[in-house]
Amino acid sequence: MPELPEVETVRAGLERHVVGRTVATAAVLNPRAVRRDPTGPGGFVAAMVGRPFTSAQRRGKYLWLDLDDDEALLAHLGMSGQLIVGDSGRPLSPHVRARFTFTDGGPDLRFTDQRTFGHLMVVTIDRAAASEDPGTRLVPEPITHIAPDPLEAAFNAKVFAARLARRHTGIKRALLDQSLISGIGNIYADEALWRARLHWARPTDKLRPAEVSRLLDAVGDVLTEALKVGGTSFDALYVNVNGESGYFDRSLNAYGQEGEPCGRCATPIRRDAFMNRSAYSCPRCQPRPRAASL
Repeated sequence: MPELPEVETVRAGLERHVVGRTVATAAVLNPRAVRRDPTGPGGFVAAMVGRPFTSAQRRGKYLWLDLDDDEALLAHLGMSGQLIVGDSGRPLSPHVRARFTFTDGGPDLRFTDQRTFGHLMVVTIDRAAASEDPGTRLVPEPITHIAPDPLEAAFNAKVFAARLARRHTGIKRALLDQSLISGIGNIYADEALWRARLHWARPTDKLRPAEVSRLLDAVGDVLTEALKVGGTSFDALYVNVNGESGYFDRSLNAYGQEGEPCGRCATPIRRDAFMNRSAYSCPRCQPRPRAASL
């Protein structure tokens, strides 16, 4: 699933190629693409035609294009969703689920989703909250429960550390909890924990302040470095708006590296089952807690 660097790469591409343009036509080619929009395909299309995209925003793994009248087009890419900008005359692939053309006659925007887990919906922006607290960042109503991500100004390290200390769970589970900290998935959690030299099963309420600080520094570094190279692509399911892949997979130290030598100590990287997925760590650099159940 695309994580923060991949979604931010797409957001930046939309800002360059789509913001400032007005939708001429909208077509829903598969109703699953708008299954969460309460107005259905017909209402979704009617709500989009004639609307300008005024800005491109992101929180965690969600992105949205602001419209006029306090509304936005909210997108979640799911496992394989792509927003592709290109020649409006090229044939549609069989995985295109929605398409937008623009009044300037330029490149169109296509929502492509092979596995159909992603979705689009027209949503309301709650501006009342901002009027009550000018420091509140405006986000679409369906994602107000999503915590700020580590790269946005609204993220507060002290608040995160305090909430983490009140949890009794493994640190990797906490990093994947989007209500606690958003934008981090399996790949970047493993990479950050490797850099911070923390085992994924370390209890959150047993972490020392210095360890939490080290972890947040590692999270920020990993996400920033991944963003610089367009994120991580293992297959064609994630690409940016121009259809190009990211290259952070060439820099992975833990995730997917089972049996490969650790880049610090040369101990083979270990893979453990974790929440129907996997967790990768170095047995020497990231010693597991004695009480951890693996």
